[in-house]
This record gives sequence, C-alpha cells and structure tokens, in this order.
Amino acid sequence: MNVVYNVRDYGAAGDGRTLDTAAIQAAIDAAGAQASRENKSLVILPEGTYLTSSLFLKSHMEFRMERGAVLLGTTEEEAYPILPNRVAGIEMEWPVGILNILGQQDVAVTGEGMIDGQGPYWWNKYWGEDGTGGMRREYDPRGLRWCVDYDCRRVRNLVVMESQKIELKGFGSVRSGFWNIHVCYSEQVHVDGLWIRDNAGPSTDGIDIDSSRNVLVENCRVACNDDSICVKSGRDADGLRVNRVCEDVVIQNCEILTGCGVTLGSETSGGIRNVTIRNLKYHNTDCGFRIKSARTRGGVMEDILVENLDMVNVHYIFNLCLNWHPAYSYCRIPEDYTGEIPKHWKVLAEQVPEEQGIPQVKNLTIRNINAWNEPDYKGPSRAFEIDAFPEKPMTGIRLEHVKIQAGEFGRVSGVKDWQWEDVNISIAHRNEEANDVYDVR
Repeated sequence: MNVVYNVRDYGAAGDGRTLDTAAIQAAIDAAGAQASRENKSLVILPEGTYLTSSLFLKSHMEFRMERGAVLLGTTEEEAYPILPNRVAGIEMEWPVGILNILGQQDVAVTGEGMIDGQGPYWWNKYWGEDGTGGMRREYDPRGLRWCVDYDCRRVRNLVVMESQKIELKGFGSVRSGFWNIHVCYSEQVHVDGLWIRDNAGPSTDGIDIDSSRNVLVENCRVACNDDSICVKSGRDADGLRVNRVCEDVVIQNCEILTGCGVTLGSETSGGIRNVTIRNLKYHNTDCGFRIKSARTRGGVMEDILVENLDMVNVHYIFNLCLNWHPAYSYCRIPEDYTGEIPKHWKVLAEQVPEEQGIPQVKNLTIRNINAWNEPDYKGPSRAFEIDAFPEKPMTGIRLEHVKIQAGEFGRVSGVKDWQWEDVNISIAHRNEEANDVYDVR
C-alpha cells in the first residue's frame, strides 16, 4: 500500500450528527482513482461516529474501520439510492446497503469498528414498536403477507454484489434494518471474524450467501432474529429464470447464538451444491441445521456435509421443512385487490409448473453431532422436524455418530432410505403440539 486516505482529511466530521456521506465517498473515490492491482489503496475510518447513507467501495481497496469507528446508517430513507438489486430471491429495484461493493474486484473491509444500521427505525416501520403494527398490520388482513417484506424496503448493512476477491474481516455489524451481510452473485469471498449482534428486529439475518461461488465464512459470532448464516439461490419463477447456483461454500469455526441457525433456503430455485458446514458451537439457538423451501421454489440441494456441531439448548436440532411458511411462500394477488399492481408483485406471483416447483434434497451427510440441554433449560426441545414432498422425497441422507438429548423426538416425513450409523437419541417425553408450529411470523 502506497497511499493512505483518511476520511477526516476529506471533511468527515464523525460527530454522529453531520451527514458524512459525501466526505467519506470523496476519500473512497480519491483512493479508487489511484488504486491498482500492484498498489492497493487504504481508506481509514478513524474513531468516531459517521452518519451516512450508501457508500460505494472501489476495486483494489481496503476500507478499514478502526476501533471506536462507527458507520451509522441514516434513517432518512430518501438518502439511499434505489438501484437494481436482488432481494429475498428476486431481482427488483430496491435500496442498496450502507456499505456496498458492487461490480468490483480485490476489495477488503477490515478493522475493529462497526456498521450500525439504526435498526429500530426500520423494524418499527415493518411491525411497529410492539411487533403487531407497522406495515404488517396493514398487509396481513388483506392477504398480502407474501409481499410486505419487499414493499417495506429496509436497508441492509453491507452488500457485496457481482464482485470477486472480497475479504470482510474483523468488524462488527449491529442493528441492521434488514439482512446484515448480503453476498450475491460473487466469487472468492472470505468472511472472517465478524461479530454480528443486537439484531432484535424482523429478517435481521446474519450472513446471506446468495447464488455465489467459492465462499468461506469462518470465525464469526452471530446473534440475530432470523437465519444466522444462510445459503440461497433465488425464489420461484424469477430464481428459476436467473438460474444461478450457489456452490462451493464452507462455513466453519463459528459461534451461533440467538437466531434461526445455519440454513439452506428458503430461496433454493437456482440450486445449492457442495456446501460444508463444520466445527460450529451453538447456544440458545432456535435451530441447528435447517433447510427450508416451498412447492414453488424448485432447485436441487445436493452434496451437503454437516459435521462437528455442538448444540446447547437448541430448540429444533434438525429442521428440514420444504413446505415452509405458506403465508409467506405462496404468492397470490387477491381477486378483490384494487389499485395498481407493482411489477415485483407480478414477478412474485408468476406461476411455476408443478413438477418444476418441487425442491429436491439429496446426498446430505450429517456426522459428529452432540446436542443437549442444560439442566435449567425450559424452552422447546425437538430432535427432528423434517417434512419433504412424497413425490420427491429426500434421498441419500446419512446420520453418523450423532448423540442427541432432547425433550421430543419430533416428526419425520418425505425421506427415502435414511441411513443411520452410531446414532444415540434420548427423548424425555411425547411431542407437544405447541411445538408443531415454528417460524410463521
């Protein structure tokens, strides 16, 4: 690195009140103009709180948030550009993130600082201060649960799209308005040592890997209110049209705290393959390993290895449901709806041929699992919640060296030729009906 660009030198105040977007972007642009493969530029965000809207990093650049530096997303919605995106599995116009790497190469985001999305503003917009208001109160009674997430337009903390050779290392991501870290249509991405926390709002996924290749996620701690780390590949007709697989993904050596666990889906239309999930420690997590999809998604999930997981107080140890959350998954414009129909509603509601829409799971190996509850744990505890379609049952599923102590065995359907080797399951009592329903908010 030959030249260092300090955002303070370009007029950034860092006082948490002044909008610093233009000053920080000026530093980024100056660094980008001089950067090359041989001489990578360094942009420094020193200690301070920098109120900002969307920032756009350039190729051959490191953006370092030093200890005590906070990139604070503004709650002025009009300040965020609306650009072509993929969000929750469909391509549409949507706000980009607070920090963005779009169509770039050889970019690093590092340091001990953090991105703060000021989530409560966006969460209240979606479901109100008490979780029963906001746009959900307006949309749900009208049969529009399936589109409210798209219409609400909540901002993500960091977006990587159509980029290569990307490193995200060491920083924190807190209070994201929507997903925290979204990696989409990208290759050779290394996510290392992130601390994702303080995400009590809806759809605050930790790390989403979306139709990307050669991605390594390691040494992260994740606490959120939705999928902790998630592998995706598009939704329904639009995902089938794009047809971009998510493949060659490794998730390892992470700590999974509050949230919905490590997940494949629900956007599975482009297919998911060659995924390794290993050496994870869970504590008080809703799910351990999870797959979710729907009858309109399609796609094949194959060659998946899940190994060396320690789970403490996990509510649903294995939650593999291919008919997940019908009110969200199945999109239908009500016949009595009046008014202009947005383009993305039409995309979501486009019909998928029945045979093409049924997702498949095959060649899944789960081994070296130890799951148990602490003596004072009083929450749900279910070993299996597995529900696939009988027309295309899950095949090639192997459990090896698995030890589970749980309150309930759970339910299993739609699995063909399930193979067990050295599986020890201790169950305390019968299934409780209240635990049959999970994640339908």
